[in-house]
Amino acid sequence: MTARRVLVAAIGAALALSAAGCVSSGGSDSPAAEGGTGWATAASAQARGGFDALVAAAKAEGQLNVIALPPDWANYGAIIKTFGDKYGIKVNSANPEGSSQDEINAVQQLGTQDRAPDVLDLGQSFATGNTPLFAPYQVQTWDSIPDGNKDAGGAWVNDYGGFMSIGCNAKLVPTCPATFADLAKPEYAGKVALNGDPTQAAAAFAGVWAGALANGGSLDDIAPGVEYWGKLAKSGNLLKVDPTPATIESGQTPIVLDWDYLNVAQADKVKASFEWKVAVPSDGLFAQYYTQAINKNAPHPAAARLWQEFLYSDEGQNLWLAGKARPVRLDAMTQAGTVDKDLAAALPPVSGQPEFPTQAQTDAAQKVVAEGWSGATA
Repeated sequence: MTARRVLVAAIGAALALSAAGCVSSGGSDSPAAEGGTGWATAASAQARGGFDALVAAAKAEGQLNVIALPPDWANYGAIIKTFGDKYGIKVNSANPEGSSQDEINAVQQLGTQDRAPDVLDLGQSFATGNTPLFAPYQVQTWDSIPDGNKDAGGAWVNDYGGFMSIGCNAKLVPTCPATFADLAKPEYAGKVALNGDPTQAAAAFAGVWAGALANGGSLDDIAPGVEYWGKLAKSGNLLKVDPTPATIESGQTPIVLDWDYLNVAQADKVKASFEWKVAVPSDGLFAQYYTQAINKNAPHPAAARLWQEFLYSDEGQNLWLAGKARPVRLDAMTQAGTVDKDLAAALPPVSGQPEFPTQAQTDAAQKVVAEGWSGATA
């Protein structure tokens, strides 16, 4: 659980297009390219002499700039430390509570400066809407990443994701809800919180769409979700407080709609004080992924590519799994026997198949939510 407000979308979807802006084109004449001795244009490690050459170049650069990576989000604290210790590279983490738009703004505004982010962890909408800002790159495990989870040219790749879930303080709520139908019951008055504003936050937007699927809506019709949450607002069930670890621990937000990996991580944190139950509602099953990209003007281009190699290695994918997130290579690693079986077994059980919208469906849904949310929940 974190205050991070990142707009993401499902595989192949776009929640909102990022703002346009001018940016240096990068390439071999840019300072980043000169500093990286050619790695700024490398589309694979093999293209520049292999993985060992990449490691040597990244170590020579000595630093990596990341942005909008909270240490308590999907195990990023451990991921950053493990990478830094493994390769002797200093990781500079900027604006850990930032959003995808903040990341794009940093790329556009900092250009080729040394402070510019090297790598980005984005909602897919921001990836598909800003590919000219990114350097195409294919990691060594590229072939084990499903085609639907990556740009064919390597501009972006899905990394980890999860399902919309219901977290509940069992100490304060005698019977925890397990479905969207449950959330509408009078006993949950003043107890149900969405993680953010759905016109800005991915988790909240996903909660609205999942609510639509549970109430006669579809990927072509999110309106029932807006109506559903509007009814919860009018009945008093919707608690208009953004949940944080502090509000959960204090009991201010006893029921929280959020990604399953965040709710499960929260359960681990508070287990000494109370039980935080987590359920993935079968009546509104909805899943989404985040996306990795490399800044075209990365000041440390070799380190940026080594970071990607690490994230998509078995080691990196299992570290996301340790953060209760579902890594994009989970199925491939399960088949290969390289997944941490205990960590995989700790994931919340899921019944049924998730719904994945197209970009056109997401654009339409985003417009409906933007136009109707405030009025429905006023």
